[in-house]
Amino acid sequence: MELKPQENREFNFSGINHLALVCKDMERTVHFYRDILGMPLIKTLDLPKGMGQHFFFDIGNGDCLAFFWFPDAPEAHPGVSSPAGMPGLGQEITTAHGSMNHVAFNVAEDKFDEYVQKLHDKGLNPSPVLNHDDSKWQVAKEMHPGVFVRSVYFMDPDGIMLEFATWTKVFTEADAQHKPARYEDRERYLEMGKPREAAGVS
Repeated sequence: MELKPQENREFNFSGINHLALVCKDMERTVHFYRDILGMPLIKTLDLPKGMGQHFFFDIGNGDCLAFFWFPDAPEAHPGVSSPAGMPGLGQEITTAHGSMNHVAFNVAEDKFDEYVQKLHDKGLNPSPVLNHDDSKWQVAKEMHPGVFVRSVYFMDPDGIMLEFATWTKVFTEADAQHKPARYEDRERYLEMGKPREAAGVS
């Protein structure tokens, strides 16, 4: 059954940019989604300071299914998994295995700044705009050729984190080179984060 297209008078959405979930073992997740379901693995990231990994799968129509792997994530608890804050504000974004971390809506690049302003105008208190790149902290203040997606985050009334996102580059095989983390890799990632915690850096 096909749904009849409905006009949105506020925002011209063009689908889901990516749905970001949390897995317990990235290697197992890559095997299932890429090798069993056939979804191309198009982007992999090792997060800074042992925070974990972030991988993206192409689910067609320009849409992606993404997974975080956090070495310090709690076990899954159905019905209680959601982020405590938003990126760009120094807040915690780690969620449990199997949880839905956030939902990203794909928007046109030439509409992105206009839509960010609309979020402010509607009193939704969005995060700062994040220009995601492959630098050490994986975010840039200004646009440059290495930025692969622009994001702004906000919360719904139940605390579900939502995002408007726009891709800004075409991925190649070079963008998916990180080895998937396993559950057993938790301690190594947590160790990488200890100097940051000891120095009081969030």
